[in-house]
Amino acid sequence: MQKIIPHLWFDKEAKEAAEFYSTTFPRSRVTSVTTLRDTPSGDCDVVSFEVWGHEFMTISAGPLFKFNPSVSFIVNFDRSGEKDERLDAVWERLVEGGSVLMPLDRYPFSERYGWVQDKYGVSWQLMLSNAGAETRPSIMPFLLFVGENCGRAEDAINFYLSLFNDTKQGQVIRYGPNQCPDKEGTLMFSDFMIENQWLAAMDSAHEHRFAFNEAISLLVYCDTQEEIDYFWDKLSAVPEAEQCGWLKDRYGLSWQITPSIMKSMMASSDEKKRARLTRAFLQMKKFDIKRLQDAFRA
Repeated sequence: MQKIIPHLWFDKEAKEAAEFYSTTFPRSRVTSVTTLRDTPSGDCDVVSFEVWGHEFMTISAGPLFKFNPSVSFIVNFDRSGEKDERLDAVWERLVEGGSVLMPLDRYPFSERYGWVQDKYGVSWQLMLSNAGAETRPSIMPFLLFVGENCGRAEDAINFYLSLFNDTKQGQVIRYGPNQCPDKEGTLMFSDFMIENQWLAAMDSAHEHRFAFNEAISLLVYCDTQEEIDYFWDKLSAVPEAEQCGWLKDRYGLSWQITPSIMKSMMASSDEKKRARLTRAFLQMKKFDIKRLQDAFRA
């Protein structure tokens, strides 16, 4: 099971968006749909889906948060002619009803690259990997450190590398002396692996009117209470953001620290069990596995 899952918060469009992505990207599909009843946001659809073989999760839980480019997703295509055409086909689907942040074109770092915010507001960076570059997965979450966070990307990467297992530092590309407003030595681009999953990050000193928020979080599946306690204690830095397994770290990035067993409990066909589970976790900040299991089995 994938350890870290990107989680997208929609107003009402979770099912619609998951179906859209499953027909837009290669090797993509909706894997489950569950409805949580009587939450503070009313009835909420929770949808699991795959984008090019990578697990995602999404929820329809009201218009509380809006997507922005502080978290986007790099989509790596290889250099074969077939996948060049596939990149263009995916781009055309994503740009319809959306907005172009960087046009699909040739850039110094890629023969074909474009950054688009789709009709739901989720941002995607499509690119052909350069020849000779170390292989990267088809999907990589990308963190953009702006505003007060600018200059902290390297510190964040080192923090995450120290916290998780199965880690690796990848490329490190820094700004030079004549790349104002970006400060020399800060990160123009870097990628890194945690829990066998690749992510990327960069600093940007240009004016951006957005920051990390709960619209996109990273859900971490934990097998034991000790593991939940560990990640909660290490990551949580904003006490008022702690709720239902959610927290914010020192950079403002949102995480969900979730028991692995929650996946199978939420998939139960027994609505009464799911209802008891929902009532239990809505009262929690940090999840307590035993209490969740007791509520489910009661």
